[in-house]
Amino acid sequence: MVAESSDSTNNSNAPQTTVTRKSSLSQPVTVGERINSIDVLRGVAVLGILAINIEFFALPGAIIFNPSVAGGFAGINLLTWEFGTLLFFEKMMAIFSMLFGAGLILMYHRAEASGRAFGGVYYRRLMWLLIISLAHGYLLWYGDILFPYAICGLVIYLLRRRSARLLIILGVCILSLGILTQVGAGVMLGNLGDAVIEIETARENGETLTPEQEGWVEVWAAMNQSFNPSPEEIATDIEAYQSGFLKILTHRAPFTLMMQTQALIFMIFWRVAGLMLLGMGLMKLGVFSAQRSLSFYTICIVLGYGIGLPLVGYGMGSLIEHNFDFIYRFMIGNHFNYVGSIMVALAHVGVVMILCKKGWLTGLTRRLAAVGRMALSNYLTHTIICTTIFYGYGLGLFGQIERFGLFGFVVAIWILQLVVSPIWLKHFLFGPAEWVWRSLTYWQRQPMKVE
Repeated sequence: MVAESSDSTNNSNAPQTTVTRKSSLSQPVTVGERINSIDVLRGVAVLGILAINIEFFALPGAIIFNPSVAGGFAGINLLTWEFGTLLFFEKMMAIFSMLFGAGLILMYHRAEASGRAFGGVYYRRLMWLLIISLAHGYLLWYGDILFPYAICGLVIYLLRRRSARLLIILGVCILSLGILTQVGAGVMLGNLGDAVIEIETARENGETLTPEQEGWVEVWAAMNQSFNPSPEEIATDIEAYQSGFLKILTHRAPFTLMMQTQALIFMIFWRVAGLMLLGMGLMKLGVFSAQRSLSFYTICIVLGYGIGLPLVGYGMGSLIEHNFDFIYRFMIGNHFNYVGSIMVALAHVGVVMILCKKGWLTGLTRRLAAVGRMALSNYLTHTIICTTIFYGYGLGLFGQIERFGLFGFVVAIWILQLVVSPIWLKHFLFGPAEWVWRSLTYWQRQPMKVE
């Protein structure tokens, strides 16, 4: 996952910028036009998301719906899953998505203040982001989040002029629609399961099934197979990812397509778009630029952790109690973390903003800011490193390491990026992926080296 690139930030604490350069077209932001608190927050998010993504790099995709089927789910492995779910799962994605919306507001205000055209540049950015996402998703890893960011970004642009209050209200409404779509899917699946029970009873009583009834039985069997794969199917998935590049490519493509169609429509779009709108509103209120008072951020922390963490914890326990039943997940189980994760994410934001306002841990925050300035490069680097470690064309460790061991890889990559990112930015203005994205967006080769 990656938030809006550093084109969208500036060095002022106000959400709008004053730029003296005059041109009919938007231009890339300079290093001196950045908001440090946003860079730090983006750095926290890009590192934090790896704590969740590592499992999807290293373990069968079935853990998306039932984490108990692989990676170990007892003792220290269970504690590792609980720790990651409490603090990282969907929380870091929430921060990324809100920052993407915040980035749109910053870019728009900057272009408006300087009298430059903005729409064409913005849509070119999204077009290239879409192309990058397709390459990332199909050639490297099915868990790509850039595709829904590009799609949702097309929609939220239309609301850039709306007030902070309206944007937050719209964000909450769209997030609520995401819950309703999942509940609707749960009702549909529950009705299908009940119908199949009746059909199977009729079969046992000697009745001849109609072609339509046979079809429903097949659909239900396919659904069960997707959400509750057998040990043999888990082994097949592991074998595929321990193979060569071409076999992995063909094995991964259907899952990537499902993520970009079915999952996008029923789950991802509503959450990402809602969070982006929420981020747009919060940016207009100065939340991400550390403009609010210390008491404001303290309230975010107290309420976010005080309410959000218990919600997430209760949801984890209920899912375990129901053995991760997929109908229960859609109907009830998912929604505790769905709501709680946003509150915990806002608490994380409060912590980062206080650190930036008070000037605490400056050595760490400088490194986090460097990671955040290279968010796209670091996000893609996660994929390159992890697929090389776990896939068959690399070390072939897919499915071989349990959760607690995987967290060791996370810490190692965190240290690597906290060390390398500041060094890179001493010599270059942007991360390599950011440089390519900027150059394509502005149809002009951007400067790279620090003068």
